[in-house]
Amino acid sequence: MESCDIVQARLEILGSRNPPTSTSQNRPSPVLKEVSASDVPLPVFLQCRKVCGLNVSDRCDFIRTNPDCHSDGGYLDYLEGIFCHFPPRLLPLAVTLYVSWLLYLFLILGVTAAKFALVAFSDPHTAGLALGALFGAGVLVTTVVAGGITILHPFMAASRPFFRDIVFYMVAVFLTFIMLFRGRVTLPWALGYLGLYVFYVVTVILCTWIYRWQLRGSLVYSMPVTPEILSDSEEDRVSSNTNSYDYGDEYRPLLFYQETTAQILARALNPLDYMKWRRKSAYWKALKVFKLPVEFLLLLTVPVVDPDEDDRNWKRPLNCLHLVISPLVIVLTLQSGTYGVYEIGGLVPVWVVVVIAGTALASVTFFATSNSQPPRLHWLFAFLGFLTSALWINAAATEVVNILRSLGVVFRLSNTVLGLTLLAWGNSIGDAFSDFTLARQGYPRMAFSACFGGIIFNILVGVGLGCLLQISRSHTDVKLEPDGLLVWVLAGALGLSLVFSLVSVPLQCFRLSRVYGFCLLLFYLNFLVVALLTEFGVIHLKGMQKPCPPARGGPGIEHFCRAPVGTSARPLLLDI
Repeated sequence: MESCDIVQARLEILGSRNPPTSTSQNRPSPVLKEVSASDVPLPVFLQCRKVCGLNVSDRCDFIRTNPDCHSDGGYLDYLEGIFCHFPPRLLPLAVTLYVSWLLYLFLILGVTAAKFALVAFSDPHTAGLALGALFGAGVLVTTVVAGGITILHPFMAASRPFFRDIVFYMVAVFLTFIMLFRGRVTLPWALGYLGLYVFYVVTVILCTWIYRWQLRGSLVYSMPVTPEILSDSEEDRVSSNTNSYDYGDEYRPLLFYQETTAQILARALNPLDYMKWRRKSAYWKALKVFKLPVEFLLLLTVPVVDPDEDDRNWKRPLNCLHLVISPLVIVLTLQSGTYGVYEIGGLVPVWVVVVIAGTALASVTFFATSNSQPPRLHWLFAFLGFLTSALWINAAATEVVNILRSLGVVFRLSNTVLGLTLLAWGNSIGDAFSDFTLARQGYPRMAFSACFGGIIFNILVGVGLGCLLQISRSHTDVKLEPDGLLVWVLAGALGLSLVFSLVSVPLQCFRLSRVYGFCLLLFYLNFLVVALLTEFGVIHLKGMQKPCPPARGGPGIEHFCRAPVGTSARPLLLDI
């Protein structure tokens, strides 16, 4: 027998196929009222995950007519592709293609060092992904990554930076917990997140200035020290000095010659260093082959100004090409190309105007400059490069979020569990490798500090700016409906991991050993087991559901809806 929510979903589909007749036009439509009311969460029977319980012939109509299956951004409709364009027998092939494309997008975002919380929070349908990614990545970084660093290289932690970062992060987690309990994010609340991050940055700058001022006035500055008690900036200088040999010097030609414009363009667009290619391993070469198209695309579209070079990375033919291509990329990636295809006066699209204006500006720049000397306004290319790269990151991250949401619909997984697993792992893998590399090179304290500094940025800027963008578009508060018990498990686990480090690190006199690292790894394994058991219903709360009024689609049909957080129907008993 079919469940009540599936029956209700079918009735909604039939209602969308058969509009009301004239005799019922004065009668209000309960479906439209429930969907269009922004302050009422979507009922359970309208959740997109219910599509797999329908007959094959009804799935495509359900996807196209259900508002919960629509995404605000992105270039491809992945749900419609699975359920409308792939036959049911080819569903494994569709999932395989989606997973392959997802992995390549993770590779793209690894090259561009992107974060997903901002994109996920700006769409109300994927806010659960953002929550799962923020909390999941927070637990992962503060346990697995931090524990791995101490296992690879036990060290003496810096006390003041440790207390500063962990206190700020605990405040951010506490504010997020209150935000979830309230169920909404207002404009002052979003601005408060951004203001807290600005205050954190100012605090870091002041602490660094005070530390250096004290260091200059003490005798410690003149004493020989080891790299383990150097400040972060001093560690950077030591690292740069010990690795200052330029392997490219031995390959420089003996006779210098003036490169032509075509040769400058070809060399600037080449993402492969042949000398470096010869020295690397087969694994690095295989990964480089997959990254070459992405790196070539970034070289072609994103201008880079390097103040450390004599010519500040001025490449006249390529930079002039950037004046045409970069603005075109901006208008075609902003809001998934909505503004780019808009026709001015119903005649000329915006992207055509951008190409014409960019071509004119590039022509003037090409004939007014030389290959050897950068122009005075070359620094403006830095702003163009920043904007272009940010929109590339936003476009790729939007596709990642949409693919994950589609896979969650297919496998009937909540957005939260997808966020705490796939999205959190993909978001943290780059940070993990870089931190482990720093630890192996003898700088574990720098890597340990990065574990907390990066995730503070993710939670404060990701939640603050993401909600601010959604508020600016909808002109209403951001409504948050915690996805059952799992969100609270995530928030509690992250809080416990921070409290554990806050208590255990001072007890060790800031000498972090391998035992501490293994304890953190064990904590994450237990957290992951509890989270998955909660997702699959093994661990649940009694009274999570309450009877709703009879459905209006037909007599005798009943369904259940979740009690909102903060109401008297919230369960209090744990049942395993």
